[in-house]
This record gives sequence, structure tokens and C-alpha cells, in this order.
Amino acid sequence: MNILVTGANGQLGNEMRLLAPQFPEHRFFFSDLFVPDNAPVRIFPLDITCRDALRNFVSDNSIQLVINCAAYTNVDRAEQDEPEARRINALAVENIALTGARVIHISTDYVFSGEGCCPYRESDPVAPRTAYGRTKLEGEQLLFNAAPDALVFRTAWLYSSFGNNFVKTMLRLGAQRDTLSVVYDQVGTPTFAADLAAAVMAAVQVPEWHPGIYHFTNEGVCSWYDFALEVFRQHNALVPADHVSCRVLPCLSSEYASPTPRPHYSVLDKALVKRTFNLTIPHWTDSLTRCLELMK
Repeated sequence: MNILVTGANGQLGNEMRLLAPQFPEHRFFFSDLFVPDNAPVRIFPLDITCRDALRNFVSDNSIQLVINCAAYTNVDRAEQDEPEARRINALAVENIALTGARVIHISTDYVFSGEGCCPYRESDPVAPRTAYGRTKLEGEQLLFNAAPDALVFRTAWLYSSFGNNFVKTMLRLGAQRDTLSVVYDQVGTPTFAADLAAAVMAAVQVPEWHPGIYHFTNEGVCSWYDFALEVFRQHNALVPADHVSCRVLPCLSSEYASPTPRPHYSVLDKALVKRTFNLTIPHWTDSLTRCLELMK
């Protein structure tokens, strides 16, 4: 197939780029709004919010599948500029759906309220509490309205060796500070973007197309506090010469100033995605090791 991967400069887009050579039977086209001068592969400048430009690109290159990794992911800024978040997270997704190509789209745990206590299943009621969550949910809805055979992966707590993420922030702050407070009353599962990319390609490679919504994170459960402790523990074991001695202290969400409410519970049930695509998903601590080794 000819496959278009949008958001190629992001965490997942970069992981898709690394994974693509393992599938020589497909021809990949990577795109983003901006193209860096030192891009390791050709990245096409493409504004997916422009319906005509997107439709022409898909038609001119005989694109059969669009993997949409593009998103407005700044949760706090989305509260101040919801129209712009909606333009990218919802209206651009509808543009992709209207191209006529099959679609795999990436969504988020923020479509839920985050107030549950059991892993969220795909069929559970949605109730976003933030602008980011609302726009991502609208993107899902517009997608399925225009392309009922689309496939959506909801994920959470994404990180990788690319871009900005929690792992990199912890290592940066840990090197600068003697103590660091991290919330312990927000629980979820870290997701290594490389594992999500592999799951996406597993969905591409199965003999039959399975449309619908699927949840994907790594295995296991932790708080952000637990995640930070494990980042430092593994980093210090892997790179003893760059030992981080910062003390990590647990704190409540109410003690951490944030303009946007964060989900207190973001654990996603992955039974459906494992069963449908025959996936064995690594535990988050094992995937963190792989990421830190790459960063080392």
C-alpha cells in the first residue's frame, strides 16, 4: 500500500519513520506542517487542516491508508485556544476521513472523565473534562461519521526518545534540582511510542481490516510519582557517570498548580486490542529501559 503518515515530526511520527523500513512492501509518505532542514527522511510539507491540499496529495500519490499522528497536544494551551485545538484535533481529522483513503487515527484517554477506578473499556461512556479531551472526542466522532470503517487507537502517557515528554522533563529537572515534587494521586500507564507504532503496523498487517476503537498502552499501572522514581532508578543504573541524585517527593494534585484538570485515573483496558491483533504488550518498566538505552 501507499501509506501517508501525518505528524511525522512528533513522537509517534518519528517512531513510525524508524519502523517503516521493516515493511518494504509498503511505500510510506511522511508529512508535517513544517519540514526541518535536517530531516532524516523526506518529509512532505502538508497542512491537513486545508481540505483541498490534503485531498490533492492523497489523490496525486494514490494514498490508500492515512495514519494520522498529528495532534494539538498542549493540554493547558488548548484551554486558552480551544478553536485552534479543534481545528487540528477535530476538523483536520474530518478532512482526512473525506479523502476516501482508509484511516488509522490516534486518540487519547482524555475522552474519559478520569474519575473511574477500573480500566476503561472502549465501550465505556465518554465524558471529557478539558478542551483537549473535547476536541479529541469530536475528532473521533467526525471521523466515524465520514469514514465508518476507520480505526482508532486511544493511548495515554506517551513518551519516546523524540520530542518533549515526561521522561525527558524529569531527567532535565532532576539534573537541576535537589528535590522534585511529583503527583501521586494520578494513576495510569506510560506508553512507549515505539510500542504504539508497532501496534499500528500490526493492525495494518493483519489479513482482515478491523475498524473500530481500540485502547493501547503498555502493561502495568503506576502514578506519575512512581514513573519518576523508575526513570531516575533506571537512568542511574544505565548511566552511572551521569548519576541523578535529586530527591523525588510525592505530592497531591491540589498542591500542583495547573490551569487544566488532569485525569486521576487513566488506565485503559487492552483486552480487545490484544485479542484482535494478537499482540503481546511489554510492561511499561521494560519499555522504559529500551527508551533510556536509546537516549543514552
